[in-house]
Amino acid sequence: MSFAWPLALTSLVIPVLLFAYYLWMLRRRKRTAIQYGSLSLIRAAAPPSSRWRCHLPPALLMFGLISLSIAAARPQVVIDVPLSRTSIILAMDVSLSMCSIDVEPNRLTVAQEAARSFVEERDDGTQIGIVAFGGTAELVVPPTNDTDDLVTAIEGFTTSLGTGIGNATLRSLDAIAEINPDVPRAAIDLSDTVDRNAIGASGEYVPDIIVLLTDGANSQGVEPLIAAQQAFDRQVRVFTIGFGSDELAEMICEPNQIGPGSFAPGFGFNGGRPDLGDVTLDELRPFLVIDEPTLQEVADMTGGQYYRAADAEQLVDVFNRLPSQIVVQEQDTEVTVAFVAAAAALLLAAFGLSLRFSRS
Repeated sequence: MSFAWPLALTSLVIPVLLFAYYLWMLRRRKRTAIQYGSLSLIRAAAPPSSRWRCHLPPALLMFGLISLSIAAARPQVVIDVPLSRTSIILAMDVSLSMCSIDVEPNRLTVAQEAARSFVEERDDGTQIGIVAFGGTAELVVPPTNDTDDLVTAIEGFTTSLGTGIGNATLRSLDAIAEINPDVPRAAIDLSDTVDRNAIGASGEYVPDIIVLLTDGANSQGVEPLIAAQQAFDRQVRVFTIGFGSDELAEMICEPNQIGPGSFAPGFGFNGGRPDLGDVTLDELRPFLVIDEPTLQEVADMTGGQYYRAADAEQLVDVFNRLPSQIVVQEQDTEVTVAFVAAAAALLLAAFGLSLRFSRS
């Protein structure tokens, strides 16, 4: 147990002094009783219960005052934070490569179905937020328990050019900062204010996590490891998922998956197939194949875990395993009310018994 106001414990001297005064009074009365033999004989003849009854109200009074003194110091105990206090930011890749058909009907459709199932099956009160990222990263839905809003957002994903893994991580940190005052926004540099060795040694993290799903490599924006360092400084874990095969399959987007961010000068679609112009898939390979070493390092650096999912079944399995990876957090919780309630009960009992015994 710890105390927010430990100096208030000095008030414990009050019940101690009262107890000492009570003992002094008992001895004084005993000396008086010796002077009057008849009185001592009467007390000796009294049943044992009548002797301890007279000590019970003062004892209750003393314990009540002790409880009040402890309450004044605002006691705190360490408890496990329940899962319902956790928020999960789903950072979903919506880059154009998510239209690859190596996973039928395409990667984006399968990822949407897995994310929707994950959202709909959660019943523990965990808040979920959604960040969609391609060339830019946008918070689509702030952390919420509203399943309908989350599902609507997931079903409305549209593709865009580019993959900004680092940008997605920073945007997810800002989403967590909006609901957790202990997490500073990503724009705040903590490098000179945090002890990174202490964070790594303690292994303690905030209950909020980021789950980042991508099928490629970072192509623009902040470098993923720089963003991961920001997450580590804030004690936010990042769980990364590499989705798709290593094959360079054809990309075919559904009509509702083609967003305005999918177009660039000289770039268009033909029957849902991206028109790459003179660029070949082999030339784009560095950005279309999962950068597993980087995703693994991001997870390791932040205390998260990296998963690989090559098909729909594996992706659903990864999402289903995520809750078991969320470590229950310890948190100081104030229990002042409990000590106040105990003090009130003890003081009332002392007062009530004192009245009752004085009449009997």
